[in-house]
Amino acid sequence: MKSLIENRFSLLVLVLVALLALYGVASATQPQTAATSAPQAQKVPVASVTTVCPSPGDASVGVVAPPGSRAQGTAALVTGDRTLATLDTPGRLWHEKIPTSSPPLVITATGSMAAGLEVAQTRKEKSGRQRGLAGVRCTEPVASTWLVGPGPAAAEVTLYLTNADLAPAIVEIMVYSGEGPVVADSGGVFTLKPGENRSIKVGDLAPSALALAIQVRTSSGRVTAAARAIMNGGRGVDWLPASAAPATRVVVPGIPGGGGKRELLVASDAEVDTLVEVRALTPEGTYALKGRELVEVPAGSVATLDLSTGIGGQPSALLLTSETPIVAGLVATGTGAKVDVAFTAGADPVDLGSVVADNRTEGKVTSRLLLTAPDTAGKVSVQVVPRKGEPGEPFQVDISASRTKQVKLPKVDGVFAVVVQPMPGSGPVYGGRVMDERRKGGPALTVQPLAAARMWALIPPVAESAATVLP
Repeated sequence: MKSLIENRFSLLVLVLVALLALYGVASATQPQTAATSAPQAQKVPVASVTTVCPSPGDASVGVVAPPGSRAQGTAALVTGDRTLATLDTPGRLWHEKIPTSSPPLVITATGSMAAGLEVAQTRKEKSGRQRGLAGVRCTEPVASTWLVGPGPAAAEVTLYLTNADLAPAIVEIMVYSGEGPVVADSGGVFTLKPGENRSIKVGDLAPSALALAIQVRTSSGRVTAAARAIMNGGRGVDWLPASAAPATRVVVPGIPGGGGKRELLVASDAEVDTLVEVRALTPEGTYALKGRELVEVPAGSVATLDLSTGIGGQPSALLLTSETPIVAGLVATGTGAKVDVAFTAGADPVDLGSVVADNRTEGKVTSRLLLTAPDTAGKVSVQVVPRKGEPGEPFQVDISASRTKQVKLPKVDGVFAVVVQPMPGSGPVYGGRVMDERRKGGPALTVQPLAAARMWALIPPVAESAATVLP
C-alpha cells in the first residue's frame, strides 16, 4: 500500500515537472517583440443589442442607429405578440405613436443596427394630474439599476420591470429613504419569468418617504427597470432616468435654466455617514454653492438639498465628490400656474459617443443640449438625423474647461435624432437634452441625460499566465 501511494505521488511530481518544462520551452521559444508594453483593451463594434421601452402606450417612440455603417443588420420592434416594424437602414429615424395600452416595446437589433442603437419614448399629457411632458431613454437589460427621485409622500411612483431574456431572473428591490433602508413585507425578492413584465407601486414598499433611491438588482438573469413619478397636487409627471453606478465622483448634467425649484437628492448605501462636496458648473464657470458646499448623507439613506437660488436659474451641471460611493438625482420644477417636473441624474461621460432618438424644434416645442466639461476643455461634433431626408453635416461644439454650454438645436421639420461624438483631444464631456413646450398656464418640460452610446464594446486584454497550463 505504501509503495502504491509513493508511486502515485512520484507520478504527480513527474507530471508537474513535465508541464513546467513545456511552459519553459514555450516561453523561451516565443517570438521576441521589439518592446514590451501593457496589453490594451480592444474596441470592437457592438454586434447585438436588446432594449426595452417600459410603458409605451399612447407615447411616441423614436428608434435610430447612427449613420455611417454599410454592414448588414436588422432591428425588430415587438410589443406583446405583435411586430410593429423591422428596420435595416442605419441613419434612418423610425418614429411612430404606439397604440394605447400596449405592453413593453422590445427592440432586438443585430449587426449595423445594433452599433449605436438608441430608442426613446415621449408622451404628452395635457390635462389632469399627469399634465406635462414625460420622456425616457429605453434601456437594455442589466444586473443592477439605480433610480433616484421623489418618494410616495410626494408623488405616485410606479416601478416597471421587464425580463426580455430567455432565462428567469431573480430580482431584489432595495429601497433607501431619508430615514434609512426600507424593508418591505415581501422582502422585495421575486422571480420574473422569461418575457414577463411587472409594475409595482413604490408606495407599497415605502409609503411615507419624501425622497427615495431604489436599486433593482438581480442575483440571476437581467432585467430592465424604469420608474414614472406623477407628482402630488398636479405638479407634473415624468420618468426617472437611470443613475450612474455608485461612485465617489458624480456629475449630474442637464439641469435646465429658468425659474422654479431645483432639489438635489444624494443617496448612499454605505454603512457609514458621508460628507458630499457640491460644486456648480455653469456657463460662467465652476464654484462652490455658498451655504450649500457640503451635504451630509447618513448611512444607508437619502439626503436632499434645495439649490433653487444656488445655481441662479442658469443651465448647469453639478459635480459631487465624497469619500464613499454615492448616487444622485435632481428634481427640476417648472414655473407658471400649472407647473411641470423633470428629472436628471448622475451620468457617465460620452467617451464612446451618445445618441438622443427623440428631439423636436417645431411649433411650440424646443430642444437643446447642455454639455459640460468638468475637467479639461471638451470638443464634440453634433449631427442631426431627421425623420425625413438625409442626415445633416456634423457641426463642432467647443466647451470650455469647468463650464456648461447650452447648444440650441437647429430648426427641423418634424422629429429628429441627434448624434454627439467626442473629437480628438477632447476632455471628458457630460450632457443632457432638455425638451420643453410652451403651454397656457406654464411650460411642460422633460430632460434626458446623455448616455454612452451602444456603439463600441471594450474587450479586456488577454495576458500570458501560467494558469493556462498549471493546475
